Amino acid sequence: MEKRIVIEGMKCSGCANRVKNALEAIKEIKKCNVNLTNKEAVIVYKKSVDDTLIKDTITSLGFSVEKIEEK
Repeated sequence: MEKRIVIEGMKCSGCANRVKNALEAIKEIKKCNVNLTNKEAVIVYKKSVDDTLIKDTITSLGFSVEKIEEK
């Protein structure tokens, strides 16, 4: 299962890598791809991941979450 997360505030590949590493640290998430150009992350997860956990993880890095949607 996949979710698409629209993220504001990422400016460089370092920002994208921080988001990727933080999301992949969540045990339910198998894989994360961050696209800096589209300002989004796509996560693949095994079990359902709470949107609040995703949002809190990203905002703790200093970015904002505009939208989270199932793919």
